[in-house]
Amino acid sequence: MVLAEGGNAVEAMVAMAAQIAVVYPHMNHLGGDGFWLIREPSGRVRAIEACGPAGARAVPELYREHEAIPPRGPLAALTVPGAVGGWIVALEAARAAGGRMPRDVLLGPAVRAAREGYVVTRGQARLAAENFDELRSAPGFAATFLADGKPPEAGAVLRQSALAATLDHLAHAGLDDFYRGDVGREIAADLERIGSPVTRADLERYHAVAREPLEVAIAAGTLFNTPPPTQGLASLIILALFDRLAVREAESFEHVHGLVEATKRAFRVRDRFITDFDHLPHPPERFLTPAFLDAEARKIDPRRAAKWPAPPGEGDTIWMGAADASGLVVSYIQSLYWEFGSGCVLPTTGVLMQNRGTSFSLERGALNALRPGRKPFHTLNPALAELRDGRVIAYGTMGGDGQPQTQAAVFTRYVMFRQPLEAALDKPRWLLGRTWGSPVVNLRLEARFPERLVDRLLSAGHDVDVLAEPYSDTMGHAGAVVLHPDGTLEGGHDPRADGGAAGL
Repeated sequence: MVLAEGGNAVEAMVAMAAQIAVVYPHMNHLGGDGFWLIREPSGRVRAIEACGPAGARAVPELYREHEAIPPRGPLAALTVPGAVGGWIVALEAARAAGGRMPRDVLLGPAVRAAREGYVVTRGQARLAAENFDELRSAPGFAATFLADGKPPEAGAVLRQSALAATLDHLAHAGLDDFYRGDVGREIAADLERIGSPVTRADLERYHAVAREPLEVAIAAGTLFNTPPPTQGLASLIILALFDRLAVREAESFEHVHGLVEATKRAFRVRDRFITDFDHLPHPPERFLTPAFLDAEARKIDPRRAAKWPAPPGEGDTIWMGAADASGLVVSYIQSLYWEFGSGCVLPTTGVLMQNRGTSFSLERGALNALRPGRKPFHTLNPALAELRDGRVIAYGTMGGDGQPQTQAAVFTRYVMFRQPLEAALDKPRWLLGRTWGSPVVNLRLEARFPERLVDRLLSAGHDVDVLAEPYSDTMGHAGAVVLHPDGTLEGGHDPRADGGAAGL
């Protein structure tokens, strides 16, 4: 709708971000965070870091009765929501690119969906049922996301009246009101009432930040991703290492094994060095130099699997892409972390608070130790690439530790092995490590992989588990938007997901 009425791709993305927060609340909401990559028609790429820090009262002593930060409830709602701050910075970029769409037009569909009701997807219904016992007691959750005290069925209609009023107010008063106006005051009051460590002063101090993206060159072109505290560095390392392996055949043992082994190398870097951007032990660019990448690629055994240390990670997220005929291309990801985040819905504003702060450690001296004002590690990372043939691709996925791996699977299939976009998104995928709260840390494969490939992976020493499902949510929900040199646009979305792709 926004593009049809003359808006640009960034404005369209803000409208989509607001709408999907309403209709897909198990994955994202106004109480979550977001990260942007925006490629301007000039070719310049910018990143927006829209993640909030730990609240002023989020000190380790608050959690002295816990071995780890609880994943649900008020103590899990310990970071400032950053997503709306990102919308503010993104709309400034939209205006610089000639955008003039009024806020009420951008937020109007989301307001209507929240007020009049939205249809519960199969994903929301399933996750509400699976997490019912731990979510139903979270403040405000039952009144907002349950039907007569029970998980809603797919196809049921739910309303978020308080959220509708909040979005409508922001449309007229301005998005900054979320932090420094009436909405911010009500958010802070509700957070204090339920016992969250986030204060009104925390909200008032918060601003999303524009940053330079990380980038690395490979044979196909230049890859971009977001800097820390995201794992964008890991996504770039995986593809840069795989490029050096010179694999020639798609869907081969060398293809899957090579990407899995590259993932292990990348995750070792990620888990040792990625933290709050302002507290990095080393500049991330040092891990993208040709010398470092060449040395890491030589450590990959083409025939044997390296030992896997299994770091933790889980997440629930949405990725969206948009492009317009001017050459403006956007890759955006927005999340609550776990499904339904902390589970806490603030009654006055209808904002569902994330639980991203559970990725902090309560151990002193840890890389991501809990401290007021610190930003937590993020699995979120939107991707973008400028190819040597002139194409520009925005792509990404949800899925915790699986995000860099699914990005790599889709990119290598579509770009390196020249598969159609819909095939690259459809073909069977794998996941090394944890996601969706699963305790499993081995290499999981969808059921559609050939038996001979599974046997070769096992023989190489991979700890393989073949899932029963041919299409598994465990593998993420990927999507991509491609701007071709002649100005035509191409888009595709994952058959594993409830979403889709559309254009004019």
